[in-house]
Formats: sequence, C-alpha cells, structure tokens
Amino acid sequence: MPRVGMTTERLTAAAAELADEIGFANVTVSALARHFGVKDASLYSHVKNAQDLRVRVAALALTELADRVAVAMAGRAGREALFAFANSYRDYAKQHPGRYAAMQQDLDADGPAAEPARRHAELTRAILRAYNLTGHAQTDAIRLVGATLHGYISLELAGSFRHTPRSTNASWRTTITALHTLLTTWPPA
Repeated sequence: MPRVGMTTERLTAAAAELADEIGFANVTVSALARHFGVKDASLYSHVKNAQDLRVRVAALALTELADRVAVAMAGRAGREALFAFANSYRDYAKQHPGRYAAMQQDLDADGPAAEPARRHAELTRAILRAYNLTGHAQTDAIRLVGATLHGYISLELAGSFRHTPRSTNASWRTTITALHTLLTTWPPA
C-alpha cells in the first residue's frame, strides 16, 4: 500500500535534491528511504528500482533545463540565442550538479526522459536555424555544441580551471564566441 503523502513526483524531487547534495552517483533507493525515514520497501510502490529513480531524476532535470533555456532564448537568434542557451546550460549545471550529472546517463528513447530530451534537442536545433545548417551538418553541429558545453562545464565543475590565471567567465565567453564563429563558417559538405 502506498504511504500517505508519498508520490512518485515527491520522491523524484527529493532524489534530485539529494543528487545535488551528495552527488548523483550516490542516489540510491536506500539513500532516499533514509532521507524520508522509511524502509526501502516503502518506495517500491512508487518507483520500480534505482534505475527507474535515476531516469526520473534525469527527466526532471531535462525538463527544468529546457524550461530555463526556452525562457532565455525567447526572441533571440544567432549569437544571442547561442549565448542564452549556453549560459542557461552552464548556470543550471553549477546550481544543480547532481541533476546535471543525471542528464548525462544513457536514456531509453521511449522512457520517461524521452520527451524532455527531445524538447532539449529541439531547442538546440532552434539555435542552429540562424546558421542555416541542415541535414548531416545540423546533426554534427548539435553534437559539437553539446560536446563543447559539456566538456567545458564538466572540467569547470571538476575544478580543472582553478589554478589558471584567466577567469573561467572570460574563457567561457571566448569559447562561446569561437563556437559562434565556427557555426557561422561551417565547412561545406
């Protein structure tokens, strides 16, 4: 019997908060049960298993990020849209490192995170319209944007840049400007 007040949404939100506090890799059904002061078995009427919980956290994070990106990009195109997208992505990762990590897992194309992941991909495609990229070039550019942002953010979150004299914000602006330049001068097929 489901515990009164326990819902899948409440457990997912608590797991996301826990991920930000203790790291996504440490979020387990047992850790979440301890957080609520219940036995593990109490949660299994709301989540199937640890993987189901992890995917739900990813879906929540992707939805939150897509909402932020959509607001930031509204009315912008080209360089401005790229910066709005990138800054939203980076800010979210810094504010919610556990949720950001959740988004990096391999997600089932038909699972609970599928729709938010598609929405996020559409927002990325929206940026690329200003660069006139289609077909394979657009796919390649989406991968390049994702890899560039994720690579920079992952290194920054890991503390890899803290011993360098240049500010990470200055390097970030240069990186996104360089990405804009590359997208503007995309090599022909």
